[in-house]
Amino acid sequence: MELTPSQIVAELDRYIIGQDDAKRAVAIALRNRYRRQRLPEEIREDILPKNILMIGPTGVGKTEIARRLARLANAPFVKIEATKFTEVGYVGRDVDSIIRELVDVALRMVKAERIKAVEKKAEAFVEDRLVELLVPNPAPPKPLNPMDLLWGMGQPSKSSQETGLQNKELENERKQIRELLRLGELEDRVIELILEKSPPAGWDMMTASGMDDLGANFREMLGDLLPKKTQKRTVTVREARGILLHEEATKLLDMDAIMEETVALVEESGMVFIDEIDKIAGGSSKNGPDVSREGVQRDILPIIEGSTVITKAGPVRTDFILFIAAGAFHVSQPADLIPELQGRFPIRVNLDSLRAQDFARILTEPHNSLTKQYIALLGTEGVQLEFTDGGILAIARIAEEVNRSNENIGARRLHTVLERLLEDVSFAAPTGSKVVIDADYVQTKLGDLVQDQDLTRYIL
Repeated sequence: MELTPSQIVAELDRYIIGQDDAKRAVAIALRNRYRRQRLPEEIREDILPKNILMIGPTGVGKTEIARRLARLANAPFVKIEATKFTEVGYVGRDVDSIIRELVDVALRMVKAERIKAVEKKAEAFVEDRLVELLVPNPAPPKPLNPMDLLWGMGQPSKSSQETGLQNKELENERKQIRELLRLGELEDRVIELILEKSPPAGWDMMTASGMDDLGANFREMLGDLLPKKTQKRTVTVREARGILLHEEATKLLDMDAIMEETVALVEESGMVFIDEIDKIAGGSSKNGPDVSREGVQRDILPIIEGSTVITKAGPVRTDFILFIAAGAFHVSQPADLIPELQGRFPIRVNLDSLRAQDFARILTEPHNSLTKQYIALLGTEGVQLEFTDGGILAIARIAEEVNRSNENIGARRLHTVLERLLEDVSFAAPTGSKVVIDADYVQTKLGDLVQDQDLTRYIL
């Protein structure tokens, strides 16, 4: 990751409009990671990441900035909701599961990379298995009954000459099949695979209910003791290639090395986005479900400060993981967080509410803008969709007006407005037609709806 902060911001600009302060903060944090890795070991250990607290209303790009940053750095990333965790002693998820979830993400990344590296070698094994499936070995002779042997009624054994001839015929047939496979002549041939069954869904229920350690320990303890369950699948040779390639490539992996690399990747490059952190800030209410708010903060604090969490890949130090927290802070303030937690987020950035001109840019400028998505979707059925500048501005003004008169949900309002605007076009999808979305079209479809506050509240 050798991008400079200005280059990182330029990449983020392709997907996120505005919020320059937040982009600069995360760009510097990401670049500092690269700078730290180039330092000598004795200095590197003392340099900790500067965690970031984003403050702003919903729908202004807080999550998207963090997610795009992680994708840009090819770093393991998890987004968690602070409200889903409870203080130790209450029913709910344990905060250590944040790091275990991050390890799962990193493990998938490392395995995918290693599998890609051994795919060429695995392809040879896949070809051998396909040849064996298409031309199986002859069935072994049935065991003889001792009484038949006693009375001389047993089957006469084949001579070595007959066995050699049979093996040669089998070898020639497999050679022909191998050539046909390489030419792609047998891709539609149907074969039967015997595969291991995936673990039962009950393990996932354990994890979801907060029993992360218990589920992982049971899997490891019983995995080698219980017999492997298999299932038969009838697939084409083309489908079997992908299934067998993954299976053979997995056999070639050194899992011990993968686990070590996973731990190193999490410790040096891991990113955790803690959303809705304002919901666990101290409030005026001291009763009911709010009783564990401060407890959750105190439980999260050791992970952010730096601690060791036991995971299936091994012990993971959290000292150098980058934490980005976000919250609207409508009711509470950052100062309502416990002082120790405040000190662990030294960089604070405010994200601005979106206005009509921002909505207009969001609709057109990003690489994956909503208008480009709808044009591509309807284009698959021969519908030519065109948005004029006047139409874009009219949509943006409606989104701003609805956000101001109702709940402000930021850019998410554009999804609702566009779905309502293009409902008839998406439903009918007149093939070969051209639909122009201009200011008049927007006013016709949404004008009356915006004027009626009751309808706006429930529909837009």
